Amino acid sequence: MISILSARTLGGILLTISSIDVASGASAAEPAVQAAQTAAKVRPAAAAAPSNMTYDSRVTKLPHAYQGPFVQLPGGTIVGIEANQVIRSADGGKSWSASDVFSPEQKDKLNLSISNERALLRTRDGTLVLGCMNLNSRRWTWDKTIHDAPGAVLATWVMRSTDDGKTWIDVQKLHDEWTGAVRDLIQMKSGRLVLTSMKLLHDPGRHAVLTYVSDDDGKTWMPSNLIDLGGSGHHGGVTEPSVVELADGRLWLLIRTNWGEFWSGYSVDGGRFYRTLQPSGIGASSAPGLVKRLASGRLALAWNRPFPEGQTSYPLRGGDMEWSDVPVSNHRGELSLAFSEDDGKTWTKPVVVAREAGKSLAYPYLFEPSPGVLWLTTMQGGVRVQFREGDLLGAGATKGADR
Repeated sequence: MISILSARTLGGILLTISSIDVASGASAAEPAVQAAQTAAKVRPAAAAAPSNMTYDSRVTKLPHAYQGPFVQLPGGTIVGIEANQVIRSADGGKSWSASDVFSPEQKDKLNLSISNERALLRTRDGTLVLGCMNLNSRRWTWDKTIHDAPGAVLATWVMRSTDDGKTWIDVQKLHDEWTGAVRDLIQMKSGRLVLTSMKLLHDPGRHAVLTYVSDDDGKTWMPSNLIDLGGSGHHGGVTEPSVVELADGRLWLLIRTNWGEFWSGYSVDGGRFYRTLQPSGIGASSAPGLVKRLASGRLALAWNRPFPEGQTSYPLRGGDMEWSDVPVSNHRGELSLAFSEDDGKTWTKPVVVAREAGKSLAYPYLFEPSPGVLWLTTMQGGVRVQFREGDLLGAGATKGADR
């Protein structure tokens, strides 16, 4: 059992947990199919939808409305995934070409629709690796009378490309259990790949998180232990982690919770087991963050704080065993950014990059097309901005949770 703990760093509030259950995830790989892509078609960048969003004066809008995540090829071409297409831009996002991810044969065999919540990486050996959910597998069965979703399915899949996204091979399913989101994918100094995922557990229905690791550039994958901190509800438990490698070689999982702050999970063996679990001290709404190592060596964190800037409360939802077992802030009308020079021990004062009251500016992605230049986009709310790292660093730091 974990006792009640609290933290008030960067806006943290009281949290309550139950027990930790450690179990092994299952791997169920499907055979890969390799074939030629359809011819690329040049298309203009998508237009942004009108909104009442306001921005920090130091950021500018991107010249496109694509969500990301993005990677960059050696010649400078930017690559992303949009639905079941690979998109490419050779002019900094002003114009884009597109080609199908899957060949006609793959489409027929796989029946795979790539989710909006996804992760994309270009490895040091030049392989593109994509993690996602298969929307065509989606089966949601939540039953309010039992606070559970027996038989719910939303499978996690991975695939890779060794020709810059022209064809995709080693397409495989990692698990069938309902996956709320696939949020992050990194490569460690050792070369190991680490993909974050989740599973819906039952009796009662709640979420748990895990990572998968690959030591062969995404050909095969191994699961970590399952991090289950209890809870109940279709948004209960722990969800949607981001991951980063710390300077000392540990992996740091930053995990969404309903307890007013992120929780941290640490692995000393490259993501096979997470044995240290604790509050992060970073106050957060019930929404995922994204932590990323920048070219400068700093960490950047994009997330939704629990309250609007300058306030100390926000209407709560849940606590009914449906959304969650405890009331929770779901404030997402502001998207904040902070930086750390010391691997998350302290952070710069958060900057509200974008705000729109009553809206959900959530599920952020960060992309660094050149050192010190960042794109910040979101899956929800249509945030599409760019800025220079140095312009948002600010002055002063806020103490973080002890590690």
